Amino acid sequence: MQGRKPVPTNLKLLKGNPSKRPINKDEPQSECVRADLPPPKHLGKLASECWIHMVKMLSEAQVITELDLHGLELYCAAYQNWRDGQQKVIELGSIVKSPKSGYPVQSPYFAIANKAHEQMVKISAEFGLTPSSRSRVQTVTKSGKDNKFS
Repeated sequence: MQGRKPVPTNLKLLKGNPSKRPINKDEPQSECVRADLPPPKHLGKLASECWIHMVKMLSEAQVITELDLHGLELYCAAYQNWRDGQQKVIELGSIVKSPKSGYPVQSPYFAIANKAHEQMVKISAEFGLTPSSRSRVQTVTKSGKDNKFS
């Protein structure tokens, strides 16, 4: 499909539907997950810590449902890859000697960290975790009024 990705209905409602386009009333809905949802058992230590932190934050913001858990799992795995790659870059440097020729080459860990970083940025925008994606969202209080500055 070409063009911009469609904005989820909940996000469109939070933004106030600035384009005034029709709201998709048939969009699949799911309940928000608990803030204490345990991480999947196969995640590593850092990814599990990331999961616990992110589920708590996203649940409190009421932006994560069961439908989003695989995306969050990908984010947490990318986070672990980024941290592991960064640690190796810190230890070995971004330029290392080639084992075959001895010439300086970019560290493979540098490439791993960069790829994981790219993945995290893309997924972050999907969850509204970047400043630009978050600045477009307005929360609605229980009274139904926008939570704007007075």
